[in-house]
Amino acid sequence: MFTIIGIVITIVIINITIINNIFTLLLSLLLLLLLLLLLFILFSLLLPLLLHCCILQAPSPDRCVCKVENPDKLFPHNKLGMLEENATRCNVDNSPQKALELQGLLLGLERRLLQLESDTSVLEREDDGDLYGVISLKLLENQLQEVQQLLHRLRSTTVTHQHLTDSTAGLLDTLRRELGLLEVLDSTGVVKTRRENRVLMKQLDQCGKQQEASGQETPDPAGHCALGWLKNVSEPRVFSEGEFPGSHKYGAWGRDPRPPPGKESWYWLVMMTSGNSYANSVRRYSSLRALIAGESGPGNVEISSSNPGTDTIQGPNVALYGEALYYNCYNRAAVCRFNLTSKSVTSVQLPAGTRYNSKGDFCSLDECHKFTDLDLATDEGGVWVVYTTIQHKGNLVLSKVQEGDIPMLNQTWSTSVYKQEVTNTFMVCGTLYATRYIDTRFEEIFYSFDTTTGAEKFNLGIFIHKMSPNIYSLNYSPLDQALHLYCDSKMVSYKLLFSKFPF
Repeated sequence: MFTIIGIVITIVIINITIINNIFTLLLSLLLLLLLLLLLFILFSLLLPLLLHCCILQAPSPDRCVCKVENPDKLFPHNKLGMLEENATRCNVDNSPQKALELQGLLLGLERRLLQLESDTSVLEREDDGDLYGVISLKLLENQLQEVQQLLHRLRSTTVTHQHLTDSTAGLLDTLRRELGLLEVLDSTGVVKTRRENRVLMKQLDQCGKQQEASGQETPDPAGHCALGWLKNVSEPRVFSEGEFPGSHKYGAWGRDPRPPPGKESWYWLVMMTSGNSYANSVRRYSSLRALIAGESGPGNVEISSSNPGTDTIQGPNVALYGEALYYNCYNRAAVCRFNLTSKSVTSVQLPAGTRYNSKGDFCSLDECHKFTDLDLATDEGGVWVVYTTIQHKGNLVLSKVQEGDIPMLNQTWSTSVYKQEVTNTFMVCGTLYATRYIDTRFEEIFYSFDTTTGAEKFNLGIFIHKMSPNIYSLNYSPLDQALHLYCDSKMVSYKLLFSKFPF
């Protein structure tokens, strides 16, 4: 019995052992399968990378692999931008206009000192101890004040320029060194290309300004000309004796600021044909070329048959505006308006006490110009008349002429400049400018009066290089910002130069 039980137990133990072995074997097989599965997954992931590396390392015969390396350093574009900003700032701080201002101050001081010396010599020779001496001393006192003002401006301008010179010298040294380093790195021509682009941009900007300046400008509401402040006058642009060389010493010429359609390019000419004092016609030219060549296709427009007569032009200071000529009426303190279309003449009387018939002329150093009591002027805003009265003690008076079939006087301004110190006047954008004689080669625009602000300046120091000793009329053309002079039978034209920045 016990023997059978022992056999059974032994068989059970053997079976358990076999089962354990089988279980262990199955578990081992399962682990092996899991390991194989993991290896398969890893191999699947790494296979594309391995294939790519193999292809790069061992290219096929039909494929070329190149390796590019740049031995140069990267170009520092940011540094180049900083240098360009510094150079631009240097150009702004040291503009040619500042040098031009200094040159104008020096020239103005030189001319004023020469004139002061000359006037002092005249006073020493001709002092009568009476009214002449008093007036002459007053004029010398005014000239001394102007010289002192010029010296003060010159001193402050020189100090400012010295500071700019010192700071600019250091900046230029830095820019030169940095630019040298950049050019070493400039293997691709970056600096050269940018330099060429900068030149092109400057030319484009100048072209745009020329196009902008070719149109007619109007005054801005602040009272300053849209062109800016008058800063200088060019060298002569036009110089011609025209159709009658040397025949008529006194006269005037210019363009109509408000021409009728079809006559935008026309020019007009008025010559004092009777005793260098009177005229009775307006001569027209279809272009500047025709004026210079003396080809008057349109011909004369006659005001009156007699010269002098009731409607005669008296004196050379005339102006054309809106197809009408404005001038000093014959033997009257009045402004006449001649309509070139209807051939009619109307007039407006000037205030009581207005000087006329050569009692209030423009004067140079040694003579006064006869029948220049009234000066008619035009600008962007219309027609003006400059004159003097007994009440204003010989100082310039300015009135706006209201255009119409019958002209009328509008607003009137009084100034502080004595007329016989002045050789001529003209208007630009509502500002009156006055000139004075320096010598046979130069005339100076020395005075301005702003009708909007009432501000007066006595030391502009803008010089006109004359082609003849005397200037008998000035006419400003808003169409092309030109100043037309008539002097000793010659017609001369200059370009007025403006700046957006005041003195």
